[in-house]
Amino acid sequence: MYDSDKRKLLSLLCHGAIFLSTLGLSIGVPIAVLLVSDDPVVKDNATEAINFHFNVWLYGTIILVLTVVTFGLAGFILAPIGYLLHWGLTIFAIFHIVSDPNQPYRYPFIFRLF
Repeated sequence: MYDSDKRKLLSLLCHGAIFLSTLGLSIGVPIAVLLVSDDPVVKDNATEAINFHFNVWLYGTIILVLTVVTFGLAGFILAPIGYLLHWGLTIFAIFHIVSDPNQPYRYPFIFRLF
């Protein structure tokens, strides 16, 4: 059996790393956890966090391009929505992990590359 506290901590690290996404290195946390953990739930959470990172970067790039093309108008409208979704979904994932650490969290409406 796997340690519930360790499972919760590693899963929280994977999902919480997105708060450091402006550094560009935040994806390293779930990748490192994926490589060192043997817990299947933690591995599922790490994979989901990696996919969420890629989605945040993809949508951020799209918003940036639209902002440049529309001389800031799209950024004024879309950036706050993007941040609310980015932070809101991450906070929801953290609450899910705290309430049920034995069930991996799946982000809604994202593309899964891994």
